[in-house]
Amino acid sequence: MTVTIQPTGVSPADVLAVARGTAKVVLDPATVDAMATSRSIVDGIEAAGRPVYGVSTGFGALANTFVAPERRAELQHALIRSHAAGVGAPMPREVVRAMMLLRVRSLALGRSGVRPLVAEALVDLLNHDVTPWVPEHGSLGASGDLAPLAHCALVLLGEGWVLGADGERVPATDALRRAGLTPIELAAKEGLALINGTDGMLGMLLLAIHDAAHLFTMADVTAALAIEAMLGSERPFLPELHAIRPHPGQGASAANILRLLQNSAVMDSHRDDLAHAVQDAYSMRCAPQVAGAARDTLDFVDTVAGRELLSVVDNPVVLPDGRVESTGNFHGAPLGFAADFLAIAAAEVGAIAERRVDRLLDVTRSRDLPAFLSPDAGVNSGLMIAQYTAAGIVAENRRLAAPASVDSLPTSGMQEDHVSMGWAAAKKLRTVLDNLTSLLAVELLAAVRGLQLRAPLTPSPAGRAAIAALAGVAGEPGPDVFLAPVMEAARAVVGGPELRAAIEREVGPLA
Repeated sequence: MTVTIQPTGVSPADVLAVARGTAKVVLDPATVDAMATSRSIVDGIEAAGRPVYGVSTGFGALANTFVAPERRAELQHALIRSHAAGVGAPMPREVVRAMMLLRVRSLALGRSGVRPLVAEALVDLLNHDVTPWVPEHGSLGASGDLAPLAHCALVLLGEGWVLGADGERVPATDALRRAGLTPIELAAKEGLALINGTDGMLGMLLLAIHDAAHLFTMADVTAALAIEAMLGSERPFLPELHAIRPHPGQGASAANILRLLQNSAVMDSHRDDLAHAVQDAYSMRCAPQVAGAARDTLDFVDTVAGRELLSVVDNPVVLPDGRVESTGNFHGAPLGFAADFLAIAAAEVGAIAERRVDRLLDVTRSRDLPAFLSPDAGVNSGLMIAQYTAAGIVAENRRLAAPASVDSLPTSGMQEDHVSMGWAAAKKLRTVLDNLTSLLAVELLAAVRGLQLRAPLTPSPAGRAAIAALAGVAGEPGPDVFLAPVMEAARAVVGGPELRAAIEREVGPLA
């Protein structure tokens, strides 16, 4: 696959293809022309000697400090070196690649005043799989993701570090030489244009949106399997009950669960039983209300990210009429709020899943399943400690759901006196989603055990697919086994596409 950078930007699918795949990147000729036109305006400003922020002045609190023409290239290099001040573990390759592609996208919009060769140099890094080492700490989402983007830009200069194949830190000069690439020299404004933007937090948010969409569907799957295993009722998921509360996510989630519960001998065994519980617990009956609200939150976040993909977030910006104006478009508040909101929603999807796991394991509430889903409880503990693990993860997600975007701290001598913390919001969102994968894996494992213990009753097609997906590691209910590898395998099943595909072949597409 090839991703072509147009003057209108890129799509979320383009970002995923480059960040997680092997797609090559090329610049459309119209993009090159737009950048060249923008650069000619900056060259004219330099020739006229007009004071313009970031072109002929210092940065931040030094915005009123005039820089002589002969030192302006030095200014741009010094900016990159001083702002590459992050610390901590390196960000994942996919995040850095997404960030670099989005910076190319920003430059390609023709409002940054850089030469085409600057964007081409970033494209070369992507196409040669040279990934800068970007530390996790450093961005406040103030003038965008200054420190992370500076670590990327530093590699263009032949300085800084690159992420090695085994995660080691490699000098950029060695990595460029092996790739056959040459460092570049920056001209006026170009250093600032390389680091002023929301590309890091937007890249993480786009990756998170993709992951959350999959996980929210898988949450419907694991909920349905758990409800089936606990002899729950399908009646709360009837479409007429959700039409009277027309939240679109709720309706989609309920339709998924209802479809997943069909053609089940387990469900048939109690459907007309007058002794059956009149109402299921909230964690069962209200599954669509919680997961559906998360879906609607995801739709909002997707809208915000889509707008940002169309946005010029540099500062200052070069307008077609020749003006160079300072903006606040780099402020990450829209993305920080969205990431925090989605983290809250995802945390609750995991929390309600853990409550269903606890119910499945409790002999007093699981409707005749053995304690902790062990056929020989007492000598064996079954999934007892798997639920402990889930409870600990729920507690961590609650801490991570506290919003980062309300935690502004002033910087740069009070010039940047309100910051977004959007980088932190997006980074912790990814942790919440990774934790959600683990929580759904525990529910999947518990639900599969419960359905196996309902034998000889035959479960739904979704239940049979889930049992088959875990058969190689989980086996049949019996004596206790080393559980960590089983849980890791369940995580892979939840995170991957195969189980959903197998279920959809049987029941049709899930929303």
